[in-house]
Amino acid sequence: MSDMNPVIRWFHQLGSPPYFDRFAARWAPWGHGLGLLVMAWGVYGALFQVPADYQQGDSFRILYIHVPAAWMSLMVFGLMALYSAIALVWRIKLCEILAMACAPIGAAFTFVTLATGSIWGKPMWGTWWDWDPRLTSQLVLLFLYLGVIGLYHAIDDRRTAARAAGLLALVGVVMLPIIRYSVVWWNSLHQGQTIRIFGESSMDPSMMPPLVWMLVGTKLWFAGSLLARARADNLQREAGKDWVRRIAEAGK
Repeated sequence: MSDMNPVIRWFHQLGSPPYFDRFAARWAPWGHGLGLLVMAWGVYGALFQVPADYQQGDSFRILYIHVPAAWMSLMVFGLMALYSAIALVWRIKLCEILAMACAPIGAAFTFVTLATGSIWGKPMWGTWWDWDPRLTSQLVLLFLYLGVIGLYHAIDDRRTAARAAGLLALVGVVMLPIIRYSVVWWNSLHQGQTIRIFGESSMDPSMMPPLVWMLVGTKLWFAGSLLARARADNLQREAGKDWVRRIAEAGK
């Protein structure tokens, strides 16, 4: 073990439930705190520093919530599927925990995406909802998240439940390219891709900095939330172990 590469050794240590608990307890508050600060700065810039859009007026400002939430909804599902694949192939318990911790957070981002899209769509399209390919596929993604959550909690054995829910996540990953390219493949009411962080974007450069802050902030907040939820699940699975009892006694 002493001759092992330090990075590989750290990953081995992270798989230990007590070590992961200490790691998550230390870094989850940092992710939450930094994420909220960065998002607050992004919201301030979006509301007070960016000029109104020449076509949409001030209603376009909702994209500073909508776009980061939409990107996160896809990223989190992809990460959940990756953790599930690792857990299914190598039987790594921590990856099961992380995969299942992703699901509620991803569902929340997906719900925010749909809600903000509807709020923006009412003045732009004249309706709260349209069975547009992008909207419909995003709704299917929300149902997949809810399916993973429901399946995980429907089975008493945590490891069996995680494997069953992980399989659903792997099947559902096919939705990600459908959502991503729906505006290209079909005649969609939803506007095409106008924002690119890397490459040419049709969005005015002066409007980009708050969006970048929001993209960074949501990822930091996600990291904190993922660690916090995974820590809670880890403690629940390890309930009854001496190290968990010591934590419970120290918290009294």
